[in-house]
Amino acid sequence: MKRSRFIAASVAMIATTGLLLSGCSAGAADTGEKQLTFMFRGGEDEKAAYTTAIKAFEEANDVKVKIISTTADDYATKLKAAIAGKQIPDVFYIAQGDIQAYVNNGVVLDITEYVEGSDTLDLDNIWEYGVDSYRFDGSLVGEGAIYALPKDVGPFSFGYNKTMFEAAGIPLPDVDVPLTLEEFVNISKQLTKDLNGDGELDQWGTGLNVQWSLQSFAWSNGADFLNEDRTKVTVDTPEFAEALQWFADLSNVEGVTPSTAQAQTLDTYQRWMSGQIAFFPVGPWDVSTYAELDFDWDLIPYPAGKTGESATWVGSLGIAVGSTTEDPELSAKLVEYLSADVTAQQTLVDAGVQIPNLKDMADTWVADSTTKPANKQEFLDIVNDYGRALPANNTYNAEWYDELFTNIQPVLDGKQTAADYLKEAQPKMQAFLDDANAQAGIG
Repeated sequence: MKRSRFIAASVAMIATTGLLLSGCSAGAADTGEKQLTFMFRGGEDEKAAYTTAIKAFEEANDVKVKIISTTADDYATKLKAAIAGKQIPDVFYIAQGDIQAYVNNGVVLDITEYVEGSDTLDLDNIWEYGVDSYRFDGSLVGEGAIYALPKDVGPFSFGYNKTMFEAAGIPLPDVDVPLTLEEFVNISKQLTKDLNGDGELDQWGTGLNVQWSLQSFAWSNGADFLNEDRTKVTVDTPEFAEALQWFADLSNVEGVTPSTAQAQTLDTYQRWMSGQIAFFPVGPWDVSTYAELDFDWDLIPYPAGKTGESATWVGSLGIAVGSTTEDPELSAKLVEYLSADVTAQQTLVDAGVQIPNLKDMADTWVADSTTKPANKQEFLDIVNDYGRALPANNTYNAEWYDELFTNIQPVLDGKQTAADYLKEAQPKMQAFLDDANAQAGIG
């Protein structure tokens, strides 16, 4: 869903969210107790972990933290409603792609002085990518003042069904050397089968979603979405067209993915979960859910295009301080605690919802052979070596990026070539990017 739709939808939520947040503040005022509101999104595992972690913060700082949780789907709408209703939480999750707009509109507080002046926070021990994702100098994300600390970094890794490989007698992939695209397709063909002899495929090599996986293959093929200063869209190139065409051909030519109709009956994520797919992306947020899988799985590098190098993206959520908080120092202290306190981090990592934010803790986590995945190092390699931000996370809004996927289905169905589609899409994307940069005061 485009951000503009979120903004429109937020109006209906103003009254409900405003009452919720203002009700919390009233309770604090009645008792004279210090109180902060913390708004986040996540499942029950994450909520339980935060409840445990925040209890220690409350006791140490003589404060009550009111936790406001939503589902992932509802979060953006409810947060925007709270902002529109002038009920900004003291502390809240912020998406990478919202930094510029929230800074320009005065929603978040510059917390540089608090985090750089802290006696208990070592910024050098937090993933550089995570901290830099929430820096903004008024022109470019990644430079300047700090407006949030990372809740996490989320390397979008590549998984495989180890049990399926072993049953087929196929050697397990190397955890250090990426498969070439040709090797990946050949193995996928071997693992695409009609297991029950009814004439219909019921096991496939892969089943990738274009919106979350195209980036990896475009980057690995030497293509990119934007130029270096983020002013020009660059998808209409031979390298990008080759990557997109290869992606579409996985279904239309190679036949190693479920058909569009099969994917609508049961999406590829559910097919992976039920053991029907050999290769599928894996994020740290999946690990707790995957503990219930009936097959063994592990991580490998992304298959490499003609650059010979793997590529993928790293997501992140930040934790920011609302600009209207009555206690910015204590709010910043809660941000620091949630992002970098060893005990709080351990609680979240044990819940299986993220990798450690702290580099030294991550090294210990990787060495733990009692928890999955076995090759946890792949997560860290992505953060350290070859992961990138999603293309729209460093621009003022995502409309230019969303446009690429708006009419892409004919390519995926084999009814239009990737080269023809990209030639049509690039000027439309550029118009949206120009508008975004104008709103940001760039160019």
